[in-house]
Parts: sequence; C-alpha cells; structure tokens
Amino acid sequence: MGLKRFGVSLEEDLLTSLDIYVQENGFSNRSQAIRFLIEKNIAEKKWQCNHTVAGTIIIMYDQSRTAIAIKIDEIQKKYQDVILSSAQYYLNSNFCLHIATVTGAAHRLTELSDKLIAIRDIKHGKLVMSRAE
Repeated sequence: MGLKRFGVSLEEDLLTSLDIYVQENGFSNRSQAIRFLIEKNIAEKKWQCNHTVAGTIIIMYDQSRTAIAIKIDEIQKKYQDVILSSAQYYLNSNFCLHIATVTGAAHRLTELSDKLIAIRDIKHGKLVMSRAE
C-alpha cells in the first residue's frame, strides 16, 4: 500500500502538543505519530462490539482516600459476571495499584473500565484487552 500525502491544519497549541508527543514517544516525525494515533483509535473502536475478550483494568490511586476503595468495590459488585479476580498492591504509603482481571463482551469491559477510571481522584487508569474467541 503506497503512502498518500495530505495537508493538515492545526492550532498552534495543538501542534505544540503533537511535537511534544512525538518527542516523548520517540517517533521519528509527526507523520509516524499521527499514523500511530489513527491506528490506535481504529483498534479501540473495534473493541466497541460484542467480541469476547480478556484483559486487565489497572488503576492507581492514593490509598489514604478511603472513599476511592469503597467506590471501586461498589462498581465491581455490579460487574461480578465479568471480573475473574481483583487485587490491590500497596506500592508505598501513598499509592495503591489495583488490578482487575476481566473477561466478557468488549463493550461491557469498556463500560466497567470507564466507570472505574472516572472515579474522582484516580491518578491513572487503563484497560488492556485481547480477543479471546
């Protein structure tokens, strides 16, 4: 498949953000970064379906915020049908790494992940999935 060239117009602050992204992620140029972002977006859209997938949801939070752990537990109780296991690892006196191993319909896992990551004061969250059929 041959490459096609086209022009892109961006606001200055968005272009600056793109350049920082290129540098931080080791891309050789803007085109490579844009290709990566487009391909990543297409792959993520494919998961918005009913394929059976398996994966992990990883979230990090300040363990002194006890309300976060309570909220995680409340949400996970509603998704027991897709959660295989859940564990907390206390990295230091401040941070907790929470990992949920999940399997089920991709859209349901995405829904669960979105709810967990959206909890107030979650420092970082990510869903990683792979097709399991």
